[in-house]
Amino acid sequence: MSSAPQYQKLQQKLKSQILSGMYTDGDLLPSENELSRTHSLNRVTVRHALSVLEQEGYITKRQGKGSVVQLKRNSLGLLSFKGFTEVVGSAQHTVKTQILYGPQSLNWPAPFFYELNGSESEAGCIYLERLRFADEDAVMLEHTYIPDLDLPAFSSRKLINDSLFATLALQYGVEIMNMEQDVRAVLADPSVAEKLMMEPGSPLIHLYRKYGTNRGNFYIYSSIYCNTQKYAMGSFIS
Repeated sequence: MSSAPQYQKLQQKLKSQILSGMYTDGDLLPSENELSRTHSLNRVTVRHALSVLEQEGYITKRQGKGSVVQLKRNSLGLLSFKGFTEVVGSAQHTVKTQILYGPQSLNWPAPFFYELNGSESEAGCIYLERLRFADEDAVMLEHTYIPDLDLPAFSSRKLINDSLFATLALQYGVEIMNMEQDVRAVLADPSVAEKLMMEPGSPLIHLYRKYGTNRGNFYIYSSIYCNTQKYAMGSFIS
C-alpha cells in the first residue's frame, strides 16, 4: 500500500470500513474537513477519494449533508459465512468454481494467519485453492486450510456440487457454525491479479476467516481475495 497514491489509500481505507460494517447503509461519513484533519491530507485528495467511492457505488453525495453510505451495487453478499454457491446462486447469478490446486495434504504454512491449537499443528492441513466465478467474472480467489483430522480419503474425493461445506457436512458430518473474519483493503500483487484477471495494483478486499464447526476445537481457515470492481461483496455477516 505504501506506493499507492494518497487518495487511493484513503479510498481503500474507507471502503474497508464500509465492507467490514463500521459504516452501514445510510450512515454519514466524516466530512471532508474531518477526513483531512484525521489523515493529514489536503481537501483535494480527500475529495478525489470520495469521488472514486461514489463512482464505485459505495456512497452518494447529498448537498448540505455530505457523503452517505448507499450500497446499491450488485451485491453478492460474500461477507456471509454461508457457502459461495448458496449465497451467490440464491442471488440469481450463474456460479462456477475452478479448482487450481488440491485438495492436498501439506504442512501448515509458516507463519500462519491464525494461531493453531496443538492437535491442528501436529496433524498438518488439507490445502485447497479455488477460483470462484459469478456470471463468468472471477470474483474470489480462495485459499482454504482444513486440519487433517478424522477426514479419511478427503484429498481423493470430488467436492459435492463444487461445495466444500456440503462435502464436509454430507460426507463427514462437519457443519459450519460461526465465523471470525478480518477484512483488509489491499492492492493485487501480480500473481493474484493474473488469477483474478485484473491489472496488478488493482484494489482488492482481503479476508482472513476462521470457521467454527460442530466439532470442538476443529476449525477451517481461509485467506480470500475478493475482486470488487464489478460487484460489491455485501456488508453483512449472517
